[in-house]
Amino acid sequence: MSSQPQIQAPTMKSLFANRFVQSILLSGLFLQLGIWVRNFAILMFVTEQTNKDPFAISMISVAEFGPIFLFSFIGGTFADRWRPKRTMVLCDLLSALSIFAVLLALVFGGWKAIFFATLVSSVLSQFSQPSGMKLFKLHVPESLMQLGMSMNQTMQSIFTVLGPIIGTLIYFQFGIYVSIAIMGICFLLSALVLAFLPGDQKVETVLTTNVSAEMKMGLRYVFSNKLFLYMGGFFLAAGMGLGLVNPLGIFLVTENLGLSAQNLQWFTDLNGAGMILGGVGAMALSKKITPQKMLLIGFISSAVSVAVLGSVNLVWAALLAQFVFGIMGPPIHIACNTLILTNAEESFVGRVNGILNPLFMGGMVLNMSLVGLLKAEYPLIVMYLMASSLFLIGALALLPMLKLKSAKQVKAVPMQHH
Repeated sequence: MSSQPQIQAPTMKSLFANRFVQSILLSGLFLQLGIWVRNFAILMFVTEQTNKDPFAISMISVAEFGPIFLFSFIGGTFADRWRPKRTMVLCDLLSALSIFAVLLALVFGGWKAIFFATLVSSVLSQFSQPSGMKLFKLHVPESLMQLGMSMNQTMQSIFTVLGPIIGTLIYFQFGIYVSIAIMGICFLLSALVLAFLPGDQKVETVLTTNVSAEMKMGLRYVFSNKLFLYMGGFFLAAGMGLGLVNPLGIFLVTENLGLSAQNLQWFTDLNGAGMILGGVGAMALSKKITPQKMLLIGFISSAVSVAVLGSVNLVWAALLAQFVFGIMGPPIHIACNTLILTNAEESFVGRVNGILNPLFMGGMVLNMSLVGLLKAEYPLIVMYLMASSLFLIGALALLPMLKLKSAKQVKAVPMQHH
């Protein structure tokens, strides 16, 4: 455990002075660049190779999101057993190795191996991401956690806007070979940066339980703490709400507002700009507001903006509602991660993250798959009001948390797993 004082004021200066924060942000910068080049270069390449075959294109999303359901809890369990720094470095090195193997396959004509690059790096991220949260827990004082999460989320929000532009530009300027090489180099640079972090603490005791037992203990830990149960409720509600809203943008633009489909880009750009502003705003508010209150504001504002978005026929009002909705995304994400880090015991961070995150993704994918059927049965305004109701349900699930004590104070699970 880091020896930094837990009572220091949460300032930008003290945050940047933290060696871990410096490394994790620089590593995150390389990873974001590699991931966005991967996503869009592979999308463009597969689109060209298959003449826009919908099945092949959909398989990219399967390779990207499928591992979240299959490996998130498993990855979180191993993240709790393994040394976090070593896990992250190895995952980045293995990702780079798999990407260079794909590059060799492409050179010799095996273009379908391109799916392997997405699949492997997505699987490995399920081990690396919870290890990153565990390192955050170990090396960043609790007073700086929300500010640090805000900075990391702001960087991700910036790449949400710039990433598609960078990835597409690199592909069309330099082609798939250079794009793949850039991906591999980005993962190698991330591993190099992480290698300079302080060494992992050596565990003197030997694990006496197997992986299956560790997973069961993680489930008991989550289900025995009301705080995490409530968090599961609003993770699921938020995912389901997003799953309804995200695919409806094209219908909003063409049906409600009577615009051409090309105008959807303005809503997408405004949403991205809102995300950047939301991340910056969360950084400023992190000094003054608890994650619970930040979540409550995020859910209620999202519910109102989504209801307005689906109800108005005025372009300016819809754009304003879209902007507000974009602003609220980062604070929700930041507050959720902060709550996990501040309430989960260090030895359970990976498993708590591995249980809660798939609830969000599962809710989102479930409702995205149902949008087509629901759209055929209900008017667009009803769809948006359903999404708004889901965000309100998330806010209601959050209310009891305002009175709950920290989950770390609840000793509901025996801790003899080491």
